[in-house]
Amino acid sequence: MTTKRIPKIRISEIFGPTIQGEGALIGQPTVFVRTAGCDYRCDWCDTPYAVGSRYRFDWQSMTAEEIFAEIEKLSGGEPLMVTLSGGNPAIPPLGDLITLGKAKGYRFAIETQGSIHRPWFADLDVLTLSPKPPSSYMETDWDKLDASVAAAGPDTRVSMKIVIFDDADYAYAKQVGARYPDLPLYLQPCNHTPHLGWGVNADQDPDMAGIMDRMRWLVDKVVEDRWFNATVLPQLHVMIWGGKSGV
Repeated sequence: MTTKRIPKIRISEIFGPTIQGEGALIGQPTVFVRTAGCDYRCDWCDTPYAVGSRYRFDWQSMTAEEIFAEIEKLSGGEPLMVTLSGGNPAIPPLGDLITLGKAKGYRFAIETQGSIHRPWFADLDVLTLSPKPPSSYMETDWDKLDASVAAAGPDTRVSMKIVIFDDADYAYAKQVGARYPDLPLYLQPCNHTPHLGWGVNADQDPDMAGIMDRMRWLVDKVVEDRWFNATVLPQLHVMIWGGKSGV
């Protein structure tokens, strides 16, 4: 007799309810499930504790049932949006978690760079794809990004979100907008305290003055270019809580 192996998911943190700080759901109440592990190493990564193997001893291996039990505990059993984040939350097997939650009225959103697509993308309520611009020093595989868009279900809200640090990132965002003209596009200034994350404590407050300077620069650039179908947003959680985890 063989025993069925129960898939485990590496978790960096589960927290909330709080508000979504960016993108299509900005300001909306949510519980965050931050998975551990990533196939990227972005230069300005602001969640290194969910990416780097040096933090692996802080991660937990949990089943979908254990994760959902924590979501219900945090939400008091009242269904709300659950945000799947990372790292890259497209790596672990999250389909069973989504099925468990949706059976009880919870909704699910994910933010991923679009380097990996999964069949369970079709069960998401919100799919935010955030391909990484040149300042990240990562390369975009456009075929994989296309496949991630195609993996969404008919009722899944799909949007693009691009972090902008400089003119090269802005040009990249224009390229993304031209490739996916029918998808909402969100732009946000990069949280780029020099090498934040890999060489700086993740709880250290970022340089808010620098971020707001980039925000003003980005707003002016979009308006001057008359790029009226782009939406410029701040990272609301960074403005409120800085670079702390668990908020």
